[in-house]
Amino acid sequence: MTKSKAKPDGAPAPQPATDALPPRVRAAMADKPGVPTMSDVARLAGVSPMTVSRVMNGDPNVRQSTRRKVDDAVAALNYVPNQAARRLAGARPIRVGFLYSNPSAGYLSEFLVGLLNQASLHNVQLVVENCEGERAWDAQTRRLIDNGVDGIILPPPLCDTPALIDLIDAAGMPAVTVACGEPDVRVGAVSIDDYEAAYAMTCHLIALGHHRIGFIIGHPNQTASARRLAGYKAAIAAKGAESAPELLVQGMFTYRSGLDAAEILLGLERRPTAVFASNDDMAAATVAIAHRLGLDVPGDLTVAGFDDTALATTIWPELTTVRQPITQMAETAVQFLVRHIRARRDGLDDGPQHLVMDFDLVRRQSDAAPRMRPKISGKALKG
Repeated sequence: MTKSKAKPDGAPAPQPATDALPPRVRAAMADKPGVPTMSDVARLAGVSPMTVSRVMNGDPNVRQSTRRKVDDAVAALNYVPNQAARRLAGARPIRVGFLYSNPSAGYLSEFLVGLLNQASLHNVQLVVENCEGERAWDAQTRRLIDNGVDGIILPPPLCDTPALIDLIDAAGMPAVTVACGEPDVRVGAVSIDDYEAAYAMTCHLIALGHHRIGFIIGHPNQTASARRLAGYKAAIAAKGAESAPELLVQGMFTYRSGLDAAEILLGLERRPTAVFASNDDMAAATVAIAHRLGLDVPGDLTVAGFDDTALATTIWPELTTVRQPITQMAETAVQFLVRHIRARRDGLDDGPQHLVMDFDLVRRQSDAAPRMRPKISGKALKG
């Protein structure tokens, strides 16, 4: 064991126990005397410097076996991170641009809560831009890039704009999309499986006894809309429920479009016994049209939504819906972006991260078997 010598100021200089190290590591360190570095730890552990950085920063996504290798290498080398440099890097604020054009106030509100929660924890300055009008995102994005933001977060529908992703990628700007049905591999992504969620909700309605189920499709400019429609169709086919073109009506994710779609569905000579709308705004509009026509929900008509925004529990009856963890998805997007940006500042980059989060089916008062009233409220059916 090599003993450390006291420095002039009396503080001992930690030295690695080189006799216990593999020959290749001892040889590498002999060519580069001095205190061990992160690269030395990476070589000894047999991992990349990026992985060492993630372990040192407490990244929960690192495998336990890999974490043990890094911890053992740190102990063997007596590696001590440069805390002053880390504090300096941590003190430097991160500027994140948030571009939005979502018509649902409820969705946007929950999204912003998630962003602000994490911004305060990670020293993030949030720059919010509303992209109204055709291709308004172009000028807004270029301004963010020119003003020196460190990364960008894109919710629907902007996450589904290929030209916008191209612009961000060409600028070398880190970005994370949220709730995209088909995420681009060039940027980070946080989403749920919209197909499986819509499939599960449709199967639930069929299990209640509904076989003629109307579906209000989401905005065609969002990939999640197609995924939800595909999930509905797959469940209808798998369970042998009625499939008819008139049961599919186009919506635009707005309350107004939900009113129009519900009027069409409930005006059919053989109206459906249940309506599944692609978001809560359109489902709430369906409840309103049912009431105007004198139909009881759920006695005469079952209605289900998607997202579980605040609107789902502020109307009567409260909506049965798919709970998409919007706030948590936004929080995770900030975490991914911060991790990516800090890694770049350290000269390390392991690429964008993609995560598919869980959804829940939440049953409230708007669903029941045909011509029957519900007996339960607020019960989570599936995680």
